[in-house]
Amino acid sequence: MIRAYDKVYLDKARTALGRMLDFAVYDLKYDIDDFFNLFIRSGVAKRFENGDFAVVVGMSGVELAYEVLEQSSMGSERIKPNYTISRSKEFWTGWALAYYQWETSMSFAEIVRYIPIKDVRALYQPYHEMDIRQFVDKMNAMYKAAKPETNLKLLRQKAGLSQRSLADLSGIPIRTIQQYEQRQKNINKAQAEYLVVLAKVLCCEVEDLMQKTE
Repeated sequence: MIRAYDKVYLDKARTALGRMLDFAVYDLKYDIDDFFNLFIRSGVAKRFENGDFAVVVGMSGVELAYEVLEQSSMGSERIKPNYTISRSKEFWTGWALAYYQWETSMSFAEIVRYIPIKDVRALYQPYHEMDIRQFVDKMNAMYKAAKPETNLKLLRQKAGLSQRSLADLSGIPIRTIQQYEQRQKNINKAQAEYLVVLAKVLCCEVEDLMQKTE
């Protein structure tokens, strides 16, 4: 999987996102849901997940929080941060979520659409004491439970096509399409020509067909 930025920058990115949430909740007094929605709507989340170095490694968490408010046209008086003695649940939430986003290449909006940020925070106990891979596995399980349908099926339904119609238009056997939709076959390992023709018929990008949590 091609990721938006190199792993060498990941620790800095995770610390920045964790500190952003900690500062927003404890210093700026925002509800974590409200602030994370601002993070997404402001466009800062998109810059972060696309690997914009200005936000991934060029800003501290505090600066990132103020950038969210500025881009949201919500001015805020600059205050001196009160750093918590130990890492808060909010810090861990941002720290762990930054890793998950980098690992899966899903957008933050896609992640919290199916796993709300407060549900991520609720994983603090016991996952803050575990290896990050165990957190990723748990998030993947929650994501699949909340979104049981594959991207292929959702895109096919959005296009108003039956499996038979998609098979006829794409030239791909209907049984193969059924196996992809039922996860009996991993579409991430599909023949390149299958992915290209499916994307063309469904008017989407090949990347849209991929299952990020396989």
